[in-house]
Amino acid sequence: MRRRIHSSSTRSSVPITDQIPVPTSTSVGGLPINAQVSSTPTSAPPKSAPLSVLPLATVLRNLASTTISSSRILLPPSLAIMSTLAYSNQALFNPDKNPLLRWFLKQTFYAQFCAGENPIEVRHTVNGLKGIGYTGVILGYAKEVVLTDEQTRDLSSCEEGPVAEECVRNEIKPWAAGTMETLQLAGPTDFVALKFSGAGRQALYALKNRLPPPPHLKKALDEICDLAAQRDVPLLFDAEQTAIQAGIDDWTLQYQRKYNTKPGHAIIYGTYQAYLKATPSVLGSHLAAASKENFTLGIKLVRGAYLGTDPRHVIHDTKADTDAAYDSIASSLIRRKWGPVLQQTIAFPQISILLGSHNLESVLKAREIRAGPECAGTELAIAQLQGMADEVSCELLAANATYKKGGLDEAGKQIVGPCMAPRAYKYIVWGTTKECMKYLLRRAHENKDAVARTKSGRDAAWGEIKRRTKALVGLA
Repeated sequence: MRRRIHSSSTRSSVPITDQIPVPTSTSVGGLPINAQVSSTPTSAPPKSAPLSVLPLATVLRNLASTTISSSRILLPPSLAIMSTLAYSNQALFNPDKNPLLRWFLKQTFYAQFCAGENPIEVRHTVNGLKGIGYTGVILGYAKEVVLTDEQTRDLSSCEEGPVAEECVRNEIKPWAAGTMETLQLAGPTDFVALKFSGAGRQALYALKNRLPPPPHLKKALDEICDLAAQRDVPLLFDAEQTAIQAGIDDWTLQYQRKYNTKPGHAIIYGTYQAYLKATPSVLGSHLAAASKENFTLGIKLVRGAYLGTDPRHVIHDTKADTDAAYDSIASSLIRRKWGPVLQQTIAFPQISILLGSHNLESVLKAREIRAGPECAGTELAIAQLQGMADEVSCELLAANATYKKGGLDEAGKQIVGPCMAPRAYKYIVWGTTKECMKYLLRRAHENKDAVARTKSGRDAAWGEIKRRTKALVGLA
């Protein structure tokens, strides 16, 4: 059964009766915390075109990708082609072995969604995004493993003998080296995403059985987290399939206790998927642990990433239920107040927040709470995937540019708020063309039922092309 969960409800946020004091100095990312303005401008600025900040090539690729993803006729064969490119062992269909195919993909799909295959390409892409106005990027290493049901049932530990040596040599070490290199590529305002499944069979076996990290993997994880703390680059531990998610939560809390010792600033983030019915309970228990044990909980909130593999019964029954859960949890986090969905009886702990959302309504709700008196002054970033939802990302950039100037919004209303504007990010991966094709295939399957949203992106890109064409001929 197909599930559509990415649209948002119109549910309003829950009012609060008191407010946590907010500092008035500067904060993370170099943005001012105190966004209050003393002057009162008399007129609103003209409404801008948010996508105008994007290069024309990006807008055209955006139009092409959203046209395919919003078409029930074009999408199925496109997914079949992507699957062949991602998993075929034939040289003709392997972009890492076929130079012509690799060139074509690098100019099209790869350029739209990925950062590069080497440090020079990655830095060029990241600098381009920051030049547009993003605070930074969430940078990930593309290599990952997604389990089938049969693989999940038959997973072996490979902890002894020649097989164990093979796992360490061919799985753990390359994954650790790629993650360490990703940390070296990241700048002071960036995040790095870490996917445990990329470490291979030892990691998957331990996670499935809720065991501690095996020795070689623990050594690699310790080195990765030590480097992240040293460089002050937060690590996002990604959510994965429910078969291993409980183990991921165990490891995440273990490393949060060790590294998230600075109040209000997390180095390690866990990921919580709002489409899972258990998420409010799980997140609530983690918040309670952070409150009792006095560490900062890093929280990345998303709607959901494994629609094709997670059991249906663990997912909310309707799209509206998922939307309501996401928006209510986000509201509680930004306000640092328990609510109707996220409930505990203990004091709310220190947190850092990253909201991953392609839904404009959810982003607008978060921005509204952040700009109002309910804001609790926590670290807050909002992110979308590179190559997707640019109409949402660019609206956020435009709003933040106005917010930082202390001017008026597009309705002519004075911007006054106690907190810094949410920082804007793009989640982007790097790696070989074939590694990135596997990542893109999973993302395509995640978004294949979000036809309404991709149609919105297609219409926004087409509208921007028409606007530029009119401007070129003097009709704008």
